[in-house]
Amino acid sequence: MRAIRIEQYGGPEVLQRVEVAIPVPAADEVLVRIAYAGINFMDVHTRQGKYRNSRTYPVRIPCTLGMEGAGEVVEVGAQVTSCKPGDRVAWCIAWGAYAEYAVVPAARLARLPSAIPYDVAAATIFQGSTAHYLLEDVARIGEGDTCLVHAASGGIGQLLVQLAKRRGATVFATTSSDAKAAVARAHGADHVMLYEDGRFADRIRDATAGRGVDVVFDAVGRTTLRDSFRATKVRGLVVNYGSVSGSLNDLDPYELGEAGSLFLTRPRLADHLADAQTVQRRADDIFAAVAEGALTVDISDRYTLDNVEAAHAALEERRQLGKAVMQIG
Repeated sequence: MRAIRIEQYGGPEVLQRVEVAIPVPAADEVLVRIAYAGINFMDVHTRQGKYRNSRTYPVRIPCTLGMEGAGEVVEVGAQVTSCKPGDRVAWCIAWGAYAEYAVVPAARLARLPSAIPYDVAAATIFQGSTAHYLLEDVARIGEGDTCLVHAASGGIGQLLVQLAKRRGATVFATTSSDAKAAVARAHGADHVMLYEDGRFADRIRDATAGRGVDVVFDAVGRTTLRDSFRATKVRGLVVNYGSVSGSLNDLDPYELGEAGSLFLTRPRLADHLADAQTVQRRADDIFAAVAEGALTVDISDRYTLDNVEAAHAALEERRQLGKAVMQIG
């Protein structure tokens, strides 16, 4: 089978197209014929080596890239009872999706309703599950709350905006350009602004009579995090769930006190997909919202195994609006 592998960390040049044997599932694994793979910043970060020492995401080289996919079950391990050959499934946080087949832990698989096409599933399962746990488990956003979503035109940002509005929140959103701002508005954000080197915090303070928002969802990191503190109310919550601009390595907890006794958390999806029931519950909620038309998932770019370098370049240069997928089967 064809696959995209890396044997060393680096730029897009380390991506290798290889022919490898179809993997064999272990007792608790499932072999899936992949129809589509999602393309994510986590794939870029894996290639760059950001998870080389991670305990939460223990992916190590050499490896096949791709941590999100959708397809058809071909074979199940001896201990697997949750699915069978022919079932339609999707998964995330299990590497190997940049290939024609992958073995996936059965506990990571979610069964797909017939109304959800494979490309939509591959574009939704990771970012949808992420938005779901951030809103439901971490921030517990509800009616009357206020929140700020950074990178609101991106894949997770779009879902956070829509799901927060669905829960009755007022949503502030930031983007890096007017074109991206239009995307955030189209998905329901109430107040949209550019980053403007941190001046978004001043605009939010003005718009909230000096109070700030209840929750900030910050996946940008170094270039926004301190200004996110300024945009947050006293005893508010800042959720740093990504760091696409780099990590903030000199943060003193004293700053959180000075900013208003803030709470700062750095959650990871893997810890909120603790078992098969949770995986399926999150998937069911997200796919039901998509099927009802209450949640729009924008597939902005489509690639194949033959041009995956272009996909990684678009992510690194932040040219992608919405979600990219790779057609495989």
